[in-house]
Amino acid sequence: MQVTETDFNEILSIIEKAKEKAFRAANYELISMYWEIGKYISEKVKSNVWGKAVVNEFANFIQKKYLGIKGFSAQNVWRMKQFYETYKDNEKLSALPREIGWYNNVLIMSGTKTDKAREFYLTLAAKNNYSSRELERQIDSMLFERTIISNKKNELLIAKNNALSVLRDNYTLEFLAIPNEHKELELRKAIASNLKNFILEFGKDFSFVGEEYKLQVGNTDFFIDLLFFNRELSCLVAVELKTGKFMPEHLGQLEFYLEALDRDIKKPNENPSVGLILCADKDDTVVEYALNRSISPALVADYKLYLPDKALLENKLQELRELAERA
Repeated sequence: MQVTETDFNEILSIIEKAKEKAFRAANYELISMYWEIGKYISEKVKSNVWGKAVVNEFANFIQKKYLGIKGFSAQNVWRMKQFYETYKDNEKLSALPREIGWYNNVLIMSGTKTDKAREFYLTLAAKNNYSSRELERQIDSMLFERTIISNKKNELLIAKNNALSVLRDNYTLEFLAIPNEHKELELRKAIASNLKNFILEFGKDFSFVGEEYKLQVGNTDFFIDLLFFNRELSCLVAVELKTGKFMPEHLGQLEFYLEALDRDIKKPNENPSVGLILCADKDDTVVEYALNRSISPALVADYKLYLPDKALLENKLQELRELAERA
């Protein structure tokens, strides 16, 4: 019997899975240790037994006791205390930090203000296995606030078709590095050249299928700007790019593409295709009118080439909270 490379790859797969399990187990114990240390220090400080000088002395003691040990600087020891105090009164959240690395936990603690925001980023980081750089970008772009605002705006459409919940009504594309005045070709090429960053913003369940994806209907060729596949929903996602303001006729074009995808491209085991019109600007009232009678699962979103204004988004989110309280 001849041994093939496939046999070796199967063994490699076993090794990689074991390594991943070992890493997760080790990380779980590390975060649990930080939790217990943070709890101990918090209680000592609360009872006025320990102060800042004692905590610094403790950090120095640990580093001398275990030469070369990392993670026990005075600053990090204080973070352990903060870590425990942040989650100790929230049983639902207290287990989630053990699913991600310590530095990602630090990013979430320092970059969020509410339990809902922490839960959002903790869950997202664990699900997508974010690197620290990826997570930092999501926090800096205020993904939590943008998602909440988007879901509120699109709640009626999402209620009619839950597949639309994977899309938002706005996207931040600061990584494209293209001029403010640009053509659709420039935008499409920039996205195709920065797929890793685009999918980080778009969602890690999206896989790229093609640029200018060709559809033949009758004797005519048509081209979808960008075509993706969403693994969670098991469906194709067509993205049409518009560098101007959204116009109602854009929706007709997208609906035609979705029909063609479902008839000719979609596999029998896949769900109906979903569409997104990504434009430079949009009037929400015009969008509402255009989508109100549409039977196709589609959304209209705008894009910005810079990170959002944090104060503006926080004000919008506060307005939504106040409206919800009055309802």
